[in-house]
Amino acid sequence: MFRSPQSPQLSRRTVLRSSGAGFGYLALAGLLGQDALKSQASAAVEQPLLPKAPVLPTKAKRIIFIFMEGAMSQHDTFDYKPELIRSNGKSGPGGGTVTASKFRFKQYGETGTYFSELLPNIAKHADKMCWLRGLHTDTPAHPQAVVQLHTGSANAALTRPSMGSWLLYGLGTDNQDLPGYVTINPPPNFGGAVNYGSAFLPAHYQGTRITDQGYLPNLKAASAAKLQRKQLDLIQGMNRDFARQAGSPDPVDGIIASYELGFRMQDKVPELLDISKEPEHIRDAYGVKDGAAGSFARQCLMALRLSEAGVRFVEICQGGWDHHNNLHKGLLDRTASIDQPTAALLSDLEARGMLNDTLVLFGSEFGRLPTAQGQDGRDHNITGYSMFLAGAGVKKGFTYGATDELGIKAVEGRMHTNDLHATLLALMGLDHERLTYRYAGRDFRLTDVAGEVVKDIFA
Repeated sequence: MFRSPQSPQLSRRTVLRSSGAGFGYLALAGLLGQDALKSQASAAVEQPLLPKAPVLPTKAKRIIFIFMEGAMSQHDTFDYKPELIRSNGKSGPGGGTVTASKFRFKQYGETGTYFSELLPNIAKHADKMCWLRGLHTDTPAHPQAVVQLHTGSANAALTRPSMGSWLLYGLGTDNQDLPGYVTINPPPNFGGAVNYGSAFLPAHYQGTRITDQGYLPNLKAASAAKLQRKQLDLIQGMNRDFARQAGSPDPVDGIIASYELGFRMQDKVPELLDISKEPEHIRDAYGVKDGAAGSFARQCLMALRLSEAGVRFVEICQGGWDHHNNLHKGLLDRTASIDQPTAALLSDLEARGMLNDTLVLFGSEFGRLPTAQGQDGRDHNITGYSMFLAGAGVKKGFTYGATDELGIKAVEGRMHTNDLHATLLALMGLDHERLTYRYAGRDFRLTDVAGEVVKDIFA
């Protein structure tokens, strides 16, 4: 085709824009957009856990979740029901024999909150607590209920990100030399790693598991720091080359970030988890001792140190609450292990000014029935049970919701697990409907398609 010297020169971009109704230009824009997105993703992966601003007004900066795995009996600890005493020995509404607690209850604090004699130290913090008395969930089976409490979904086969992973994804963390999400002594069963995994979220949002001795596997370097840095640079260079290739899997970016975090953690984490350096009076206050008897006390003290160092979400766990039998002796043992350490943690958080921006959640996957099971036990109850919150963003000495007079079913202020998650996210400054991640063609969120924020408990 003839073109005079005065004619404007046609660029390839102009041809693509004008030819074939512009479909060529549309394809070019799509390719360039993909490159831009990949570039942004690569940049983000260099520091994926940098702090992010909350989207809602908030006071809470971190969460400590004290998980009583196995379903703590609220009827014998902190849910006083006079009708349970009056109806002792009678037939229950759904069958079985109504059985009053063998433990004495009394009121504490200005709020007059009832606690049993099993929890005298925790009871001293009665006026700090915000009680959720109308909780309910979907399944009475431990594995599904524990997974639902941690991930929002009761179906472990359809793995979803854990609550702590969603918080990291939404907010990042305040210390780039530490993991943003730590789980101490998590239950090996009832979902196992699903309860602290990141599922389809990038791998750097998953929880870091440590033991109640503060042991983190494979943390100690096998070679000198300079040599290790050279080895890591070589591996990371190959990882980045692979990540730039078309079709490379998303987990590669998470692996790159996790290697760098692991390198930085070698100096920080062992020192942070060495509670032997705490003053003796602090260790005595928590009841720290050697062996299994001191397990929960060590967890509470480590949770304090991790939270103070900038970890966004810390979970500590005490198992052994599944009392279908041996209820009386079992509760004496379990409550003795958690009463003093939990109370010491609340006191320490308050003394250090951390309760102003730390939210503490205490509870189980569900509760137990007011009727007897066998000679000395109680069965599961998913229709009405309690948890308490304390600290940043919630009303002190406040109770939301209630169960019926026997404590079987939530009748006021009913809160499903989805509502609990929505409320916790809001207290941390996140909108549960906007905190989404696109995977397999749809937007996922912690609360799925449900969840109501209970603003009545907000301070």
